[in-house]
Amino acid sequence: MSDQHSSRLRQLEEDGRSLAKRAVEQDQAGSAGTASFFYTEAAQALLAAKEEGSQLPNLLATVRDYISRAEQLKAVSSTGAAQAKSQEQQQLDRARYLLSEALEDDESGQGADAIGKYVQAVEALLQLSKSAEPGLRQKCQDMAKQALERAEVLKKKSAAASAPPQLPSAPTDLPGDDVLAEPPPPPTSLTPQPRPTPPPAQQRPQPSRTEAYTKAEIAVLRATSRINGRNYLPFMASDAREQFAYPQPFTDSEGLLPLSAKQQRSLSRWARPDQLAPEPKMILLVSPMSITQTIVSDCSFVASMAVAAQYERRFKRQLVTNIIYPQNRRGEPVYNPCGKYMIKLHLNGVARKVIIDDQLPVARSGELIGAYSNNSAEFWVSFLEKAYMKVMGGYDFPGSNSNIDLHALTGWIPERIPIDEGNPVRFKKDKVFTKLQDRFHQGHCLITAATGPMSQADADRAGLVETHAYAVLDIRVAAGHRLLMLKNPWNHLSWNGNFSRRDTRNWTPELERLLNYDTKSARLYDNGVFWIDYDSLCRFFEVLYVSWSPDLFPHTSCLHDTWPAKEGPKKDRFCIADNPQYLLTVAAQRPCPVWVLLCRHIVDRRDFADNQEYIALVVYKDVSGRKIFYPSDPAPYKDGARVNSPLYLVQMVQESGTASYHLVVSQYEKNNTINYTIRVYCTEPFKLTKVPDPFVTEKSVSGEWKGASAGGCANHPDSYSRNPCYQVRLDNGYQDNQLLIELRGPRDYFTGFDLTQESGGQRFSSGSFRQGYSMLEKAQLPGGVYNIVPCTFKPGQEGPFILEVSASRPFTLSKVR
Repeated sequence: MSDQHSSRLRQLEEDGRSLAKRAVEQDQAGSAGTASFFYTEAAQALLAAKEEGSQLPNLLATVRDYISRAEQLKAVSSTGAAQAKSQEQQQLDRARYLLSEALEDDESGQGADAIGKYVQAVEALLQLSKSAEPGLRQKCQDMAKQALERAEVLKKKSAAASAPPQLPSAPTDLPGDDVLAEPPPPPTSLTPQPRPTPPPAQQRPQPSRTEAYTKAEIAVLRATSRINGRNYLPFMASDAREQFAYPQPFTDSEGLLPLSAKQQRSLSRWARPDQLAPEPKMILLVSPMSITQTIVSDCSFVASMAVAAQYERRFKRQLVTNIIYPQNRRGEPVYNPCGKYMIKLHLNGVARKVIIDDQLPVARSGELIGAYSNNSAEFWVSFLEKAYMKVMGGYDFPGSNSNIDLHALTGWIPERIPIDEGNPVRFKKDKVFTKLQDRFHQGHCLITAATGPMSQADADRAGLVETHAYAVLDIRVAAGHRLLMLKNPWNHLSWNGNFSRRDTRNWTPELERLLNYDTKSARLYDNGVFWIDYDSLCRFFEVLYVSWSPDLFPHTSCLHDTWPAKEGPKKDRFCIADNPQYLLTVAAQRPCPVWVLLCRHIVDRRDFADNQEYIALVVYKDVSGRKIFYPSDPAPYKDGARVNSPLYLVQMVQESGTASYHLVVSQYEKNNTINYTIRVYCTEPFKLTKVPDPFVTEKSVSGEWKGASAGGCANHPDSYSRNPCYQVRLDNGYQDNQLLIELRGPRDYFTGFDLTQESGGQRFSSGSFRQGYSMLEKAQLPGGVYNIVPCTFKPGQEGPFILEVSASRPFTLSKVR
């Protein structure tokens, strides 16, 4: 057994003991709901330890006891109502939090901010003292006096030119005894203490790009900051110092989130955590088992939270809990009695900040309408969901998929794997399983699985839900069987087929031992967690959503850009001259992966719910580095189906050496302007730039082939000379002029043109005649006069055309005939 494996085993056994101890303490204290939560988590930790080879005596029997006790307590807790905090206790909590925020600013040298918060704390404490019982009144007086004294010290030290805030006087009478139970007291002195050295932050690959954003990129990011009528600005390092402390409960100025008609019918009230639990916490324990979906149609988001929680629990690394603010000095999110939170989500190309208050919709049953933790005292699940629902326009969410959701939560790289056993070229079944099993256990990826449409009868028989997302919690090979552990976000309704908890044909004592799975315990209750064999998953599920850790790629960089609707044809089957194009150059000392992610920015929920923009990223390899005009000439190196998802991933492997990739953004049918981000991930250095455009002047004319002027190509000399003719005059003495000539005509015809130099006699052709579009790009042309003859392949083909000419220097364009 390796040192790493031994360390993990010891950690799991210690987790099980620690969680069991907390469960017993809560059980003895009469906290049935919290005790049930910790018994369940202790059982899961011990099962994981067993999976790693634990030899603890009677382990499975202990697990069964914990699960049984958890179910008993869950039944008890569901009949009782949580005792909320009193108004006085809530006010005191807010005042304490103001003081803690003031101390943070004080210790960080933010004197002006600290003075303001000390002042607010003093005012809040004096206001509370007016109506408080004598004991609490004296405590408020003492705390206010300390805050006032510290603010005065800071005021004297301040070199600010502006006048300091008006400070109220603290009364010195009204002594009394303490009358309220309260949280741990603040420091006995408000003199700042030395800050402990924070733990090192989790390392992320640093972008290869070092230059600032261009004005055009800033314009794109600004335009797509407004999503569903609300602004979500890019997250800056300074945003971690957002003000979270207020004397009164914070209320989002943008109002309560919309609810669906079904949710409205169920709604009883909006409530804050201190109205729902006596001692609310942000996190008691990060666990996938406690996360529960309700009547919000966000199964993919809840499944995404579950697999992220599983990752945090298993690898002891923050992934989603570190995007919640405010945080303590260890970078852990904390409960804020003032009711304000900030969530950092990856939206429209960058990380953005989402501000929410802590008001949550409560159903008539007393349960939250949104997602929640089974431990009613912790709220991180509900706040993450609320922030995402705010961005998406409300709890009346139209639904999503886990690629989109996990990318927003984590910034991990999304890959969509359609399950299509009938197409072994597209879906390499065995290779997919082997890769995912290996990478999953290394912590390189997060996985969810989704069903497709199915009849209600088939769904009931299988124990599945149609078009529903499931979290993948484990992947194993045992006794020759390829198996996956899945979790239904509903926390109930499990698979009924092979290797389900009711399956008596496939489970054997040996298989149960290898998987550390106890079918007797599993049959006690349905928690929505089940094993399923890979063959059955491929039969009943439609797609695997895999999100890859960006830590795998030391080099990453991106560009933000826009593609106006007016540029180019509606469909790019014949011409990609107006498609955005980029040059990616990779210098690899060894074989390396090269991944490119196209992210289309979405700003309206209608677009999200009914996405009609089908996008793709087409890749050409080792071409000239100049603009490509024909979609199939040269042949693409990577091309795929256009998809109506905002995320499109291209995966390539490069051999040692330097290679260039030409990236072209493509749409199936372009109707609207799109803003997007292209991000490259690589294990070797690279450079990403826009394909240069050497042309500074552009002119166009409209013409037509009609009657005699529809003369056909040069194969018909009698009529060819009657075709329209245009003259380009380059009035300069340079020998290195560049010309780009583009001809657009009816798609029913094959068209082309000739370019002839009047004086030198040079003649150039646009090449093979093509449907609807042809072009010619020439460099190193001497100044002079050139004639252009546009034509169709056959005589007599009438119709309009547009001739566009671009040049590297000024020119004139005129019609000769």
